Amino acid sequence: MGTYGLVRINMELFFHAHSIFSYSSVSHMAFIILGICSISNIGLNGAVLQIISYGFIGAALFFLGGTSYDKLRFLYLDEMGGMAIPMSKIFTIFTILSMTSLALSGMSGFVA
Repeated sequence: MGTYGLVRINMELFFHAHSIFSYSSVSHMAFIILGICSISNIGLNGAVLQIISYGFIGAALFFLGGTSYDKLRFLYLDEMGGMAIPMSKIFTIFTILSMTSLALSGMSGFVA
């Protein structure tokens, strides 16, 4: 929501100030802020795509984490050994989404 506020409020209402302070050292969300502060259509499109991509990937990973807990009933990683065998489909989807979160080539985070 914070980055959406930067796009809708900061860029539209305070364009002059946004162009002056566009490379602030306070940016905590490096690539999203960099895309917004580039003041170009490509940078803004990449930032918005990254926001949407991260939202979907984060929600899916939290969902799969909860599903894994419901099936295994373990909280600690050392107790979860061999989780690919009893829940192979969930493990496969979890692995793919983890690689997407790492922004590997061809995945949505890489494109953004």
